[in-house]
Amino acid sequence: MANLKVTLAKSTIGCLPKHRRTVEALGLKKTNRSVVLPDNAATRGMIKQVEYLLKVEEI
Repeated sequence: MANLKVTLAKSTIGCLPKHRRTVEALGLKKTNRSVVLPDNAATRGMIKQVEYLLKVEEI
């Protein structure tokens, strides 16, 4: 099973509160920080919601 490396590329300042909570639930707190997450439907859905803030790579 593949993993995804998710990096917060833009700040959450000015975003919708729902999007801010989604980014925090992904484990991202500061810009340019990365986390490795499992590639499943739940993670993909969260990434899709806030994709304008993230950079995603498959590893």
